[in-house]
Amino acid sequence: MYAYLGLGSNLGDRRALLMQAVRLLDERAGRVVCLSAFIETEPWGFRSEHPFLNAALCLETPLTPLQLLDATQQIERDLGRTAKSSGGHYADRPIDIDLLLCGDSPDRCDLVTDTPRLTLPHPLMHRRAFVMQPLAEIAPGLVHPLLHLSMAQLADAK
Repeated sequence: MYAYLGLGSNLGDRRALLMQAVRLLDERAGRVVCLSAFIETEPWGFRSEHPFLNAALCLETPLTPLQLLDATQQIERDLGRTAKSSGGHYADRPIDIDLLLCGDSPDRCDLVTDTPRLTLPHPLMHRRAFVMQPLAEIAPGLVHPLLHLSMAQLADAK
């Protein structure tokens, strides 16, 4: 399976935390196929004096989406994250790893799922420039399975 993930950090040594997350994903969850550049963005959904550093990556993984979710949440805990955002309430965090899209190939991530633990594609990804800009960098032609627009088109709409 291939998965596209969004990464973010706005506390501590953001660049080092993102690089540690990439290394741990590569060690524990599969093989990092590609990684976007890091971009600095303002917090989304809350106010903070701490800007985010964001990136996106493609991961080739033997894990199922729920196993990958468990792995990413463990990596977040290992890197110092103590609480997940819930109910639309966001806060500063050392690391955030979001599953965005999954599928059988890096060019066709069309798995759609909606369970209490995981919704794919990520339901807010297309509304977030900090997700779409790095994702469009590494997969501009990838088509969103529900919106039927490419990542480049979605990024341009932001």
